[in-house]
Amino acid sequence: MVTVEDVRRLTSTFPRSSEHLIRDRIKFRVGSIVYVAFSRDESVMGFAFPKEERAALVAAEPDRFLLPPESELRYNWLLVRLAAIDEQEMRELVLEAWRMVVPKKVYAAYIG
Repeated sequence: MVTVEDVRRLTSTFPRSSEHLIRDRIKFRVGSIVYVAFSRDESVMGFAFPKEERAALVAAEPDRFLLPPESELRYNWLLVRLAAIDEQEMRELVLEAWRMVVPKKVYAAYIG
């Protein structure tokens, strides 16, 4: 099972990323934009994800992915159960979430 520590190790390599504890929840941000956040019990990870693609992903894999609460549907955000993904999948989700919030040149330099 993926843990917060696994995500922390990965995000520590991302330029401009920082970790914050907000209302007893661990969140990773670039500036003021949150790109990954955990539920209080650390069993669910929220991450930046394109709004137009999330319904299809949830419909295809409802045992793994969940829509955010109705109050957060306006954001580019999706939820995943950590017990349902492996470390490679976590890396892909978190990297893409970070890519959505950093300038393109920062992402290109990190990848290149």
